Amino acid sequence: MHTGTAVFDLLLPGDSRSLKEKRSYVRPIIAALKKFEVAVAEVGALDLHGRTEIGVAVVAADHAHVTEILDRCERLVANRPEVEVISVKRRWYGDDD
Repeated sequence: MHTGTAVFDLLLPGDSRSLKEKRSYVRPIIAALKKFEVAVAEVGALDLHGRTEIGVAVVAADHAHVTEILDRCERLVANRPEVEVISVKRRWYGDDD
């Protein structure tokens, strides 16, 4: 069993001045990521209106499949025109961890 995680640090548009406006950007991204059958949630910068961190976790039988799913998630987020990706942090966990 192999597990991988990714945390996307995102800059939201300047017009997201309230938490309600922030959610209008975050919810569609989370919904889109769920199509990859991953666990996904907003995990950081919860009180900041112009930033968010979205975490993704995936479990698979082999390391290559975990990497493939995380790559797809990263491409999806990077191709969202309404956000700017500041950073992506990935971690992998294997049978030995």
